[in-house]
Amino acid sequence: MNRLEHWRPGHARARRIRQTQSTVEDLGRRIDAVESILAIQNLKARYADLVDQRFRKGAVVDEETLAGLADRIAALFTEDAIWDGGPALGVASGRLAIAAQMRSPTLIYSRHLFVKPEIAVSGDDASARWDLLCPCTRPDGSAWWMVGFEDDTYARVDGVWLHASMKLTAVTMSPAGTGWDRIFS
Repeated sequence: MNRLEHWRPGHARARRIRQTQSTVEDLGRRIDAVESILAIQNLKARYADLVDQRFRKGAVVDEETLAGLADRIAALFTEDAIWDGGPALGVASGRLAIAAQMRSPTLIYSRHLFVKPEIAVSGDDASARWDLLCPCTRPDGSAWWMVGFEDDTYARVDGVWLHASMKLTAVTMSPAGTGWDRIFS
């Protein structure tokens, strides 16, 4: 009896269906990972933008605007998130504490530039490292370049990616000479 006598059309079709199902499931996981990475990048961009909106023309915005921005920043974090600004800025645990931290800026100008993300997604959890370059001005008017990195964790809550933790490590703070001659926003 040769091999063709044992071949049944139904077996080949079932095998192709299983292979197609496996391929579709794999593509679904890969698409979810890519969409998650893009969502996390957008989350980080929103965070940076809101943090920088606390300043306008070299001054902290008015209290009402600052409070609204602080609440919007805190909403980008899980309820039990940890925001760790390092030794200079301290640690805030939970959304309410993060909002309070954001209502008390230590600068009068900043522009957070997060670059070179290394993002890893595993289901509804993710982690990332971001390099940070941040021109900033202290209340005494001195201008500084802050260079560092942030190590973040994320959680997908009800389909939305949020920060679960954020830890800033400052590598250097260097004076920026005469500072920022003109602040346009």
